[in-house]
Formats: sequence, C-alpha cells, structure tokens
Amino acid sequence: MRTFLKTLTVLAFFAFGVSADAKFRTVVIDPGHGGHDKGGQWGRVYEKHLALDTAMRLEGHLKNMGYKTIVTRRSDYFISLPQRVAIANRQKNAIFVSVHYNYTWKQDVSGLETFYNRSDSSRLSSLVQSSILKRVRAVNRGSKYARYYVIRHTNIPSILVECGFVSCKSERDRMKSAWFRDSLARGIAEGIHRYND
Repeated sequence: MRTFLKTLTVLAFFAFGVSADAKFRTVVIDPGHGGHDKGGQWGRVYEKHLALDTAMRLEGHLKNMGYKTIVTRRSDYFISLPQRVAIANRQKNAIFVSVHYNYTWKQDVSGLETFYNRSDSSRLSSLVQSSILKRVRAVNRGSKYARYYVIRHTNIPSILVECGFVSCKSERDRMKSAWFRDSLARGIAEGIHRYND
C-alpha cells in the first residue's frame, strides 16, 4: 500500500509539472508594501496595488504548475518586514519571492531588476530576471546583490523582483495594463520553474 501511494504521488507531481525530486515545492510570495505603506506612487498609481495584483497572478501560474503557494498578504493591509520574514522562515522545502515596483526621482529611468542576498539565491535571481525579459520588452537592469531586509533575513533561497518604475511615464502606462502585469507574473513563474529543474 505504501509503495502504491508513493507511486501515485510521483505521478501527480509529474502531471502538474513539479517532479518528485524537485528542490522545492512551496513558493512564499510576498507582495510588497500594503495598507498605509503605499510604496512608490505617481498620482493614483500605487506600488502596493500593482505588487498585490502581480503577486496574485504569480500565485495562479505557480499553482497551475503544481506548486504550493503561501502569500504574505492577500489584500490591502500592512504587514511588517519581520512578519514577512517569519512567514518565510516557517517553511521548509521552499523559496521566497518578494514582488515590488520601483521608483526614483529621475523620471527617465526604467527597467526591470532582480535582487538576491545570499549565494544560494543568485541563480534563482538570474533565471527570474532572464525569464521576465523574455516576456516583456524592457531595459535589463540585471540580477544584483542587495541587502534588503526580507532577502537578508530569510533562511530559504530568496529574491526581490522590481517590476518597473512607477516614476517613468512609459513604464507606468504599461504597468497599468493587466496584460503587462500578467506577463511579468508568467515570467517570474517560469524563472522559478527553471531554477527547480
């Protein structure tokens, strides 16, 4: 009976796209900001809303691939950085992906970038960065080392994805499109899956 159940489990993971010997089966998705913390903003375009929408789309794509997902917030409320890290650190056999949109006072700056903090996250960062750029045409700002709190204090492979600049008009116009946000989410999911191969 035990052998039969194990065989069924293996078949299920192959059917949904996640192999039985995958490195991880859970993705902790962290939509940046929330509540009183709007993040980057221009007029009524708020990073917190863009990040949440993109994160929810990412969850859908990952579930379709057979992954288990945990989302740090599912609506517009504030959650502290230590709380986000605590959620991630309770997970085993998992990775952490924080979704953000960028902002700078220089309105001509645009592009996508992905950050990591530890060596075990460098390849994940590079694969996600290349995958999102295959989905959308944008300036490649690269995969980079950074010391952001949520990727510095997590105990599992962790990245932070910046999905474009709210402060750049041409990029802001694109990110207001559901197609653009969904393309970014698909790209992130594909990068995650490539890392798990």
